Amino acid sequence: MPRPATAPPTEAPARAPRARRQRVQAAATGVAVLKGLSRLGGRASLTRLAAHLGESPAKVHRYLISLLEAGLVAQDAVSQHYYLGAETIQLGIAAMRQADPLRAAEPSLARLREQLEVTCFVAVMGNKGPTIVRFEEPALPVTLNVRVGSVLSLLWSATGRVFLAMTHDGRVEALARAELEAASAEQRRGLDPRDPIGTLRTQVRAAGVATVRDTYLPGVSAVAAPLIDYTGQVRAVLTALGATGGFDPSPQGPIARTVREEAEAVSRSLGYRPQEDAATAP
Repeated sequence: MPRPATAPPTEAPARAPRARRQRVQAAATGVAVLKGLSRLGGRASLTRLAAHLGESPAKVHRYLISLLEAGLVAQDAVSQHYYLGAETIQLGIAAMRQADPLRAAEPSLARLREQLEVTCFVAVMGNKGPTIVRFEEPALPVTLNVRVGSVLSLLWSATGRVFLAMTHDGRVEALARAELEAASAEQRRGLDPRDPIGTLRTQVRAAGVATVRDTYLPGVSAVAAPLIDYTGQVRAVLTALGATGGFDPSPQGPIARTVREEAEAVSRSLGYRPQEDAATAP
């Protein structure tokens, strides 16, 4: 006589979701281990890495073994320290190839135009000075004589002041000094007579943005912030500008705060991590 069919165990359906959750958790821990190594400068002992992650050394070691097998982590035979492996390097190279500041800044340009209803652009440092390469205008634009391809002043535009303050390039300073020599007495009036370039640098670095009011274009104010890549270098500058009467260019004002936040978001997408750089500095 055939046996009656038996129903499957009631707990079986619950096992699949549980297994998936375990795999997701394992993947998350593996990623955390890789991020931990990265934030510790790319190399660390098991003890230091475990302390950084807030996990037991035994647990971290299990994940390191799997990452070693995958080539994502390697181990120094002498010091026994773990470091990022060849496969991780390949991932980093692929990511760096896509770190295009102009493409990364496009969503920020659109948001600034819509939120602030002001003209926005991105500029890079060209042979003759800061050069506009992306340009967005609101529905009611301010009449300006700058467009894509326009070269801006290093001393009197907000964009130029960011490049001057936050790049370490002798060519940039040479261009700024040439501007200063050719400047009129009226233009010089807004600069520190003792150390005009040094003072501008100090002010911009302290604020994290550069601001101008009627210094480059009459009736126009602007705020600019740097777009910084994974090497810590300024790759471009994000700028918002508008008619002075309705535009607050103060470094702590809402426009400066919004521009700074958008620039920081773009910089993060380019791999810049200022706090981590400071934490891993010798």
